Amino acid sequence: MTAPTSITIATRESRLALWQAEHVQARLASELGISAALLGMTTRGDQILDRTLSKVGGKGLFVKELEAALAEGRAQLAVHSLKDVPMELPEGFSLVAVLEREDPRDAFVSNDFASLTELPQGAVIGSSSLRRVTQILNLRPDLRVEPLRGNLDTRLRKLDEGGYHAIVLAAAGLKRLGLAQRVRAVFDITELLPCAGQGALGLEIRADDPALATALTRLAHMPTQLACEAERAVSRALGGSCSMPLAAHARWQGSTLRLDAALGHAEAHTSPLLRASVAGDVHDVNAARALGQQAAASLRELGSAAYLLG
Repeated sequence: MTAPTSITIATRESRLALWQAEHVQARLASELGISAALLGMTTRGDQILDRTLSKVGGKGLFVKELEAALAEGRAQLAVHSLKDVPMELPEGFSLVAVLEREDPRDAFVSNDFASLTELPQGAVIGSSSLRRVTQILNLRPDLRVEPLRGNLDTRLRKLDEGGYHAIVLAAAGLKRLGLAQRVRAVFDITELLPCAGQGALGLEIRADDPALATALTRLAHMPTQLACEAERAVSRALGGSCSMPLAAHARWQGSTLRLDAALGHAEAHTSPLLRASVAGDVHDVNAARALGQQAAASLRELGSAAYLLG
């Protein structure tokens, strides 16, 4: 069972997605001796910009075309922002490695204000993430949160054109593209808890390619992978849809993994957040998933069913 010496990577064509694919391409060459070509693709998630993801099919819209390229043999590897990967992969596909995480936090970006607290009453802040919307409105119920779709450069342009007083973006993407100077403030996780997998890259292949799977596991960062497994297990246990305003973030404290989760109301966005925090010694994927299921059980005890509509 010999790993291939050359493969094709399927990737979205946004500047950030290409950065991520090129990052993996460079690591394949330097660490595994595998050369890789890039196959740029436009996904449905990139094309539908006039509606929020929760209303048009969820984050899976960003990966389906890439999975089709894998299934048809046009590519052997797809590189994803892990936060865009559905909790349940279609049959025949496997998430074989999660790379070391960049900053997982959310960033406050504004040309006129230094932080969320400085925004005037009634200010307009841009975000289409239900997770961010519910948490922002729990911090500042007076603000107007307006939809903001498009790739990272598009979102920054919309801010610069005056459509918003501020926008909220993932810090990781800004840092990866050398745009850290646009960040006015980074939200502490006690203020704005990240979504599952935020800041991490996931590598997806066909499940029937064990030689490539074995090779790619050498790129995995196990502390990140186990943390993300715990985070994703919370969402999976609660139904895992994009219309769910769920945050889940795990971090290591020595050998203990602490997992925090927060759930907002799917429609009444200013309703108090339901919060759960669990911790345990995690040494493998099964233990990580069990920790996530424990956090989900705590949220259910707090009344999550009433928050998850539809």
